[in-house]
Amino acid sequence: MNEMIENLLSHRSIRKFKSKQLNQQQIEAIIHSALHASTSSYMMAYSIIGVTDENKKEQLAEITGQTYVKHNGHFLLFCADLNRVTVKAVSDEYENMLDNLENSEHFLVSAIDAALAAQNAAIAAESMGLGICYIGSIRNNIAAVDELFHLPKHVIPLFGMAIGYPAHHPESKPRLPIDAVYFENGYQDHENALDRFDERIGKYYAKRSENNRKDTWTDQMKRRFQKTIRMDVTDHVKNKGFNKK
Repeated sequence: MNEMIENLLSHRSIRKFKSKQLNQQQIEAIIHSALHASTSSYMMAYSIIGVTDENKKEQLAEITGQTYVKHNGHFLLFCADLNRVTVKAVSDEYENMLDNLENSEHFLVSAIDAALAAQNAAIAAESMGLGICYIGSIRNNIAAVDELFHLPKHVIPLFGMAIGYPAHHPESKPRLPIDAVYFENGYQDHENALDRFDERIGKYYAKRSENNRKDTWTDQMKRRFQKTIRMDVTDHVKNKGFNKK
């Protein structure tokens, strides 16, 4: 096993950071790494906003309910961005582009491009000995985040990433077994694999050093999907010109 794979397999979310800021060289290396992620048809359909304004970080912390959104070494906001492809379009060209700008295909493309870039950023940060935590809870109030950063038409906030020097070393949470996610030549039944994973994750939750509890993965997922969350996201996405067709 090489160093890169060992680094990937040792990933864990860091939620406590030392009060030390990243320097400009580190930030640029992380962003350059993000820019070199794979991208569909060379679109690079995303933007990354570095959040250094303390007032904005405070507002994000309130929206997400996460203190580490404010207290970290650097915070990044990843956005789906189809605005960039329209900047040089005159009015009739823009009208001809609308069907593509508003369809589900390019909504998926922009979200996938952003996720690929973010994972490159995460790997780059971790290779420097830094820790990261993805922040999906910026979508707790997606409209407020959109307004806070003055995002134009065809740009929406997707998720954040807190980066910094780890101030704790949490256990690495187990992942699904390979036979629950990897199938050859077609989708396959994997209930037995889920049973084995439930047993494993149950032992993990019972024994971990913080927030131990009695739970399984499938029970956790059933609870999550029976409780509606962030139902305002659909309308906001469409209002910004995404996923309308």
